[in-house]
Amino acid sequence: MAPSPTGPLHIGTARTSLYNYLFARHVGGTYVLRIEDTDLVRSTADFERDILDNLHWLGITWDEGPRSAGGDDIGPYAPYRQSLRMDRYAREADRLLTSGAAYHCWCTTEELDAVRREQEAHKEAPRYNGRCLSLTDADRAAFAAEGRRPAVRFRVPAETIRFDDLIRGDVEFDNGLLGDFVIVRADGVPLYHFVVVIDDEQMEISHVIRGEDHLSNTPKHIALIRALGYREPVFGHIPLILNPDRSKMSKRKSQTAIADYRVQGYLPEAMVNFLAFLGWSPGTEEEIFSLDELATRFEIGEVHKAGAVFDRDRLDYLNGVYIRALTDADLAGRLRPLVPAAVSDEVLAGLVPLVKERMVRLTDAVELSGFLAEADDVVAAWWSVDDLLPKGKDASEVASALAAAREALAGAAEWSAEALETTGRAAAEALGWKAGDFFKPMRIAVTGKAVSPPLFGSMVLLGRERTMARVDAAAARLSAGAPG
Repeated sequence: MAPSPTGPLHIGTARTSLYNYLFARHVGGTYVLRIEDTDLVRSTADFERDILDNLHWLGITWDEGPRSAGGDDIGPYAPYRQSLRMDRYAREADRLLTSGAAYHCWCTTEELDAVRREQEAHKEAPRYNGRCLSLTDADRAAFAAEGRRPAVRFRVPAETIRFDDLIRGDVEFDNGLLGDFVIVRADGVPLYHFVVVIDDEQMEISHVIRGEDHLSNTPKHIALIRALGYREPVFGHIPLILNPDRSKMSKRKSQTAIADYRVQGYLPEAMVNFLAFLGWSPGTEEEIFSLDELATRFEIGEVHKAGAVFDRDRLDYLNGVYIRALTDADLAGRLRPLVPAAVSDEVLAGLVPLVKERMVRLTDAVELSGFLAEADDVVAAWWSVDDLLPKGKDASEVASALAAAREALAGAAEWSAEALETTGRAAAEALGWKAGDFFKPMRIAVTGKAVSPPLFGSMVLLGRERTMARVDAAAARLSAGAPG
């Protein structure tokens, strides 16, 4: 896996990383992580840290590569950051120049743009016109005297490139249509197509699994591989991830950074399962797998050719399934960094079984626990008097109901969910109210919301004193005819 640290870990990069990981583990191979940071302007240590941290969060580990952002490497082919391998690229560029497979190109950006515009005007496919192939020594000396610095351009053989793609089967390209391309810029920085080929050879990469947006790059790479006398790895190009409208997933239209999903409360186990099924299926009705189970079942040849639609509802569903599969203690541990410190560990442990079935994301617990963390007056500000009124009931009727509820609660011999519910239902029946109507103002007074964790469990967690105070405050507002 070879991410570029020019942005945070992308959903597509994470899925590609996962497929490489699953394939390597399935066949007993070595999984290599290489940082492709030749874009010296856009690459940053922070982006590298984001990529590595979030791969670790997903449970994806590597056998060779950087231990951590900016850290030492593990593996026999270090360094695994391209910015530290420039001497190797320079030697191979010289070798291509010596053999005649590459040549110096002195064209300026303006000259190349002029050629491109002319080709477009004639409705020709844009490609290099070979101008520098026929330069004389005098021409080159004149360019050097002008202060020009040459790029290195690869001489593409006019041949048909065929290869057997792990996913797409037989693929054929006419390299005669490519035109010669730059492999080292005039400032001496080597470009992606060149360095990736060198690294794959020197790191003994046997299989290259990447997104199908790289499919058109493969004939360039194979041509370079042959010119350098390398062995050809096996290529596999996985389908793109698509938006629901089947457009290519991009950060302009979608949330693409793994870190964002992490912050929103998605579990790594659910995210891994979801990503695995974006382009692959086990061929059965099974849908829930651990990472190890995925590695056992994963077959690269079963990856689909068609693009995979990113279905957020499906991710939410899986996340809920995984949340409910956690033990209460495990879920409480995962919620602890999210829930305010005002909610004690003991109260959090009691809250988990109340909210577990209602949760889709871990962050749901923040809202569901708000009534426990906030002061009574803050919670009271969440609702208006009108919110307390069941349909068909006026303020005076609800005030009487709350008074009856308060009396019943005060007389409860035991402050447990079971005892409070029994007491509350008896009070509702005595008043001739439906239980749902009777409990509505109680729920809003206690939790501040019409939708909350189970009422009586919430009252237990809040405690007798705070519960009674909130019911009293609600009754007082009703009796005073406070505006909504």
